[in-house]
Formats: sequence, C-alpha cells, structure tokens
Amino acid sequence: MSASLIDRGAAAIAAAVQAGESTPAAVWTEAVGRLDASHAGPDGINAVVHRASLPATSASTGALAGVPVAIKDNLATFDLPTTCGSRILEGWVSPYEATAVRRLREAGALVVGKANMDEFAMGSSTEHSCYGPTRNPVDRSRAPGGSSGGSAAAVAARIAPIALGSETGGSVRQPAAFCGIVGVKPTYGRVSRHGLVAFASSLDCVAPFGRTVDDAALALEVIAGHDPLDATSSDRPVPAMRVGEGRLDGVVIGVPREYFPASLDPRVRAHCDRALDALRARGATVREVSLPHTELAIPVYYILAPAEASANLARFDGVRYGLRVPADGVQAMYGATRAAGFGPEVTRRILLGTYVLSAGFYDAYYRKAQEVRALITRDFDAVFADGVHALFTPTTPGPAFALGAISDPYEMYLSDIYTVTANLAGLPGLSLPIGRLEGLPVGGQLLAARFDEPTMFRVAYALEAALGPEAHR
Repeated sequence: MSASLIDRGAAAIAAAVQAGESTPAAVWTEAVGRLDASHAGPDGINAVVHRASLPATSASTGALAGVPVAIKDNLATFDLPTTCGSRILEGWVSPYEATAVRRLREAGALVVGKANMDEFAMGSSTEHSCYGPTRNPVDRSRAPGGSSGGSAAAVAARIAPIALGSETGGSVRQPAAFCGIVGVKPTYGRVSRHGLVAFASSLDCVAPFGRTVDDAALALEVIAGHDPLDATSSDRPVPAMRVGEGRLDGVVIGVPREYFPASLDPRVRAHCDRALDALRARGATVREVSLPHTELAIPVYYILAPAEASANLARFDGVRYGLRVPADGVQAMYGATRAAGFGPEVTRRILLGTYVLSAGFYDAYYRKAQEVRALITRDFDAVFADGVHALFTPTTPGPAFALGAISDPYEMYLSDIYTVTANLAGLPGLSLPIGRLEGLPVGGQLLAARFDEPTMFRVAYALEAALGPEAHR
C-alpha cells in the first residue's frame, strides 16, 4: 500500500481496497500509527478517547471499504464506551448502535475510535471534557473548536479522512473552520438521530467531517436516509451529493449583510471577498441580501437549547446507568450524583433551561423564543423564494483562539454567531477552508434551502477547486 493512501481521500481508499491493491488491515495499520504519533507526548492532540480494535472480519466491498472513521463520543456504539465526555457516563457501553454508525460499518468503514468532545456537546472549544482538552493539529496551542473538536482534529491530523460529529448550534462547521477541513450540517431530518445522545432534540443533527468536499459528500450519502427508529427522520429520497466540480452559470449566491458587520475582522472579510470573486469567475451571480432577525439568533438559541437540554439530561440521575454517588435517600442521591457527574458548563445550561421553563417564565422566554425562531426561519424562506440558490458567509468571526483564552461563557457562545441560524431554521450548511490568517485556517460557510444539499455541494465543489490547495495552507 502506498504510504499516502489515506491522504488521497475516502473514495481512493475504497477503490484501492475494492481492487485488491490494499487491504482494510493495511489501511488500519497506517491509521493507528498516525493516531499514536499525534497523541504522543504532553502536547498530544487528545482527539480519540476510546480506541477500537481492528474487526475480525473487514469488508472489501462497499462505498467506504477500508476507510478509517472516527465517531464522536455521543453516538452509541456496541464495541466502545459512549460517555459524552462526561464523568456521569464513565465506562457506559450502549446496548444498541446509532443508525449513522451502523450505516458506515455496512458500507465497509473501519471505526478507529470515539472522539473527544465538550461534555454532552455543550461547548465551542472541546475544553469542557472529562478527558481533558483536544488540541488543534494546525497549532497545538489553539482550540480545535467544539463541541465536535475531537472528530475535527482526527480528520485534520489525517488519522481518518472522515469523522462523524453532531451539530446543535455549529458544533461541526465551527471546528471544521478552526481545523481547516470540511464540515457539513445536513437538513434537520436528513440523517437519523437514533443513537445520538440528545442535547436539544429540535436542533440536533448527526453531521460528517471530511478532509475534502468529496470526503464529506460521500460520508453524507452513506449515512443519510429515512430511519423508522427516528420519528423526525425524513422519508425524502437521498439525492446524489457527490455532484463534482463544474460551472455555476445560473446559480445565484446571496451575501447576507448581517453576517458582514463593520466589526468583522477585515482580514476575514478579505478572504470572503476572494472566495466570492472565485464564485463569480465560475459563472455565479452574487448579490447582497438581508436576514433581518439574525441579531436575535444567539439569545434565541441560548433559551431554546438549554431548555431542551434540561429536559433531556434529567434521565442522568444515577438510577438506571452511569455514575451513582451513594447518599441518604433518593433526592440526596440524585443531587450528589449530578453534582459529581456534571461539569460546570453542563450545570450552567441545565440551570438556565430549568429557569426558562419554570412557571411564570415559560411564556416570557421559551414561547417568545419559539416565535422569534419562526421569524428567523421566514427570513431564510423569503431569500430562497426570491431566486437565491445558496448563501455565503464567514463560518466564524476569526480563526482558532488559544486554549484557555476565553473564560467568559458569553464570549464563548458568540463563536457560534454565524452558525446557529442554520440549526434554528433546520437548513443544510457547510464550512470549507478559504484561506489562512497568520497560519491559521479561515472557514467560509455555504447555506442552502431545506433538503437542497446538492446545490450546496455543487457550489462547494466549485469553490474548493477555484481556491485550490492554497486555501488549505
């Protein structure tokens, strides 16, 4: 096997294995070697927290034959713990497997391990994990983003060309931008949530990372589709995502003015302008649009998501599974278990969510937030109805910040300012590298109408090709 086969991408690995030019065991050996090298020493990236063993039998057929993949630690697996980066689930192994993971395995993929994450997916830096922080492979003094930072780091470190994360408010697109890779949030309902440990059920999506647009498109094709085990799973047919590079004649790209405020770093703006010029050169029409309720997205998100989280996390009580701290009486046991098991960020969000759902505050906060969420959704609907095929924005306000640099929770929440709207509206979104700023990756974001992932990928393939390898440097 060529030593660089993993670097050639998921489709090339599968083709080599299918043709008998390589074997799943050989690919596995290379992936594990890279995992060991990247995790060695005090500045190891700490991307994978539960390591897998090579399966006794590995398929040499399938769209992902022999392809190494990493799985976020909140997706249930039979053979590895599913702990959500939390002490309260330490050592817990699921009795069933997430549908998305099962579909990867059925396509021939090899799970190399479970990836680190912010505890219960609550964070934007992967610093809030009981296993310690993950380091950004581009610059190990920097955060990889979150909450799916371990998955992003595994792909950026070239341990695997594909990884699964989850998205509630930008937890795949933001780390993709920080790590210089591709992250895709599918339309809500496009991918089954069965086996994903719930954070905020009306927002959560299982979402893939890829080193390239093609890697991410291939992963989404494999995991997408209706699942009777998930009542929110759409029964729409799964279209081809691997649409390839081509011209964009007739495609209208909208540029929301609200995503380009005067406060935006001018160097990030310059990279965005270069990307838009590249889209024009490919035949696209670019025009300014408005999404007037964008400024309300962060406060709406941080009412709705904690409210749903406070209900979903009530199940972690020390009774049926996970950590149990002995105490006198059931109520005392509940309190002691949750106090010992949950970290400060999870506790903060549970308290916030319980508050906004409490008597006397439900109408003032939760109901009002749902009404504003509807307005944000209508903003997008109006733009797409007016002839816009895709939107282009920055993914984040700036590049990856230093580990430990942000201690103010509100400042951390603002790192998702450009991504939460897609979750609130249920839209597909994609982040891909558009350049470097002082050596750190800058991400550009594409958004499309619900269930129009093919258009989003069409633009992404064209933009990736137009920007060339320089966007990854």
